[in-house]
Amino acid sequence: MAKVAFIGLGVMGYPMAGHLKTRGGHDVTVYNRTAKKAEKWVSEFGGSHAKTPAEAARDCDFVFCCVGNDEDLRAVTTGPDGAFSTIKPGAIFIDNTTASAEVARELSAAAAEKGFAFLDAPVSGGQAGAENGALTVMVGGDNSTFDTAKPVIDCFAKMVGLMGPSGAGQLAKMVNQICIAGLVQGLSEAIHFAKSADLDVEKVIGVISKGAAQSWQMENRWETMRDGKFDYGFAVDWMRKDLGICLKTANETGARLPVTALVDQFYAEVQAMGGNRWDTSSLIARLENASAK
Repeated sequence: MAKVAFIGLGVMGYPMAGHLKTRGGHDVTVYNRTAKKAEKWVSEFGGSHAKTPAEAARDCDFVFCCVGNDEDLRAVTTGPDGAFSTIKPGAIFIDNTTASAEVARELSAAAAEKGFAFLDAPVSGGQAGAENGALTVMVGGDNSTFDTAKPVIDCFAKMVGLMGPSGAGQLAKMVNQICIAGLVQGLSEAIHFAKSADLDVEKVIGVISKGAAQSWQMENRWETMRDGKFDYGFAVDWMRKDLGICLKTANETGARLPVTALVDQFYAEVQAMGGNRWDTSSLIARLENASAK
């Protein structure tokens, strides 16, 4: 059992912190910007909650974090009452936020100056993966820190891999999001086409999902996409944030992402339809909406 803090109890962080307590048996202290959420977590899982990130991180062996973006991450780490002000030497800070590689390297350097370690460890698998403790975790950092932290990360993961030095975890998550963007757009067009051609979508998916077209998105989202239900996963607003990071990084590295840029604009159209909080499979909605006009 280790002394662990978890900062950020959103749709991902809340169950992830829960698995650290229930599966790992760790002594967990949580912090959330909205205190009522932290109080609810404690009533459900036990442990304790802190009033600030600094208070949560004090004397902990491992400090996890899962917040919204780069600026949120800076606020809870190096900002006023941030966790970096109290983390003890030798501890490990594990950031599960999807953020930029730039901020990961920045915080890794800041951690090294203070005598503790930092891992950028964004996750994939969505809310269901977090709730089931079956996330994929892409990690950036050094080997010895990774080896120490992995058994703790395993509490909420089915796959944990070291991608390279600081920032590599975030870069790998960008690869993940680039893949998803293209896959969801392709699946949206396929289902839309099948419906327009008066095919039985269930029968078609039942066949092609056993062949080369198969994907996680197809297996898990085809039915809700067919039915126009978009409350089952990662929100469009967050996907646009992630794709923005991908496109900015591509511009810096010289990579060309024409399809990703196009899908990002398609998600902007979904936002204009009021779909900010719809899940990413809602790309099909813009196709259906255009057909209805």
